[in-house]
Amino acid sequence: MNGIFPIRGTVKNYDWGGAGYIPHLFGLENSEGKPFAEYWMGIHPSGVSMIWKKNHWAPVSEKAAALPFLLKVLDVKNMLSIQVHPDLQGAKEGYEKENALGIPLDSPHRNYRDPNHKPEMMVALSDFWLLHGFKPSEEMVDLLTRVQVLNEFLPVFTEKGYEGLYHQIMRLSSEEVDRCLVPLRDSLVREPPVNKNKEDYWAAKAFGTNEGSIKIDKGIFSIYLFNLIHLKKGEGIFQGAGLPHAYLEGQNVEIMANSDNVLRGGLTSKNIDVTELLRHVKCKATYPQILLSEESLVEQQYESEVTDFSLRSLHLKKGDNMNWIAEKDEIMLITEGEIQTGNLLLKAGSPAAFIQKGEGLLVEALENAVVFIAS
Repeated sequence: MNGIFPIRGTVKNYDWGGAGYIPHLFGLENSEGKPFAEYWMGIHPSGVSMIWKKNHWAPVSEKAAALPFLLKVLDVKNMLSIQVHPDLQGAKEGYEKENALGIPLDSPHRNYRDPNHKPEMMVALSDFWLLHGFKPSEEMVDLLTRVQVLNEFLPVFTEKGYEGLYHQIMRLSSEEVDRCLVPLRDSLVREPPVNKNKEDYWAAKAFGTNEGSIKIDKGIFSIYLFNLIHLKKGEGIFQGAGLPHAYLEGQNVEIMANSDNVLRGGLTSKNIDVTELLRHVKCKATYPQILLSEESLVEQQYESEVTDFSLRSLHLKKGDNMNWIAEKDEIMLITEGEIQTGNLLLKAGSPAAFIQKGEGLLVEALENAVVFIAS
């Protein structure tokens, strides 16, 4: 047990986050009710985790100098920005360009905070709604026909396809956006929608979040253009470079390459760079591949298209034992129940541990438990 350590991550207080879920899971004080949006575990410069080692906290980088993944827990109360992540080459070029321009790494106007790509995978910890890639062609035609304020874009899609449609919408002036979307906003105010599996619900919520702003957010168009997905607890999805997406509501565990590069296209108070977004977005039909929950399995692997990370979950009954040898550095996160490994007790309040490559583990479930292993 010389290679397993309690790990303490970094909280991100983004304004879209909830106030209770992350403080409860990680045993954090939040008497002021601040938004605890994300909890990071890894070695990214924007949030280096600490491990408990010989009676003091030390950077995890002392034990894992080249950890290639970043593990997060998210609590999404209000929808996140419409966003895209660059591929590896695009990230390197953008990072070097912004360095050459002298833009500080912590500048709110910076797109590239590191030279790495950011493919990511998430698993729902509750009912979770998100936007994920462009609707298939038949659905897009139906949508542009059915939603009156979008009728004018049907000929654009018919003639110029996904790229022509999205580029035209994202380059609309604020006056044109208002002309298109004010009638939609007014109709949704008159009859507020209640079905979360319909685009109108999220558009109404976005209009409400945007209330009082000088201009209507053009990101609202994307709510209609993208696939609207409802994941049940335990289900997951992978999102690679160039795939446009946005998280709408719920809690999840998320793993990604060790990066914080985000190109935003709306529904946010953060920096929006439409030109850079359009350079990287893949304008094509997306057919969502949902990674279904297999709670009947003691161990479930969530498959991805990249080698930067691996994520699996364990569903343990009280009294179950599991043992393995860590083939690579790992982070173990308990989202439900209680487990014991050696002298280390992991449960709500202290749910995570860093495991060094080569360490042998024997895990015993003291209660029914859900465990995620990131490597």
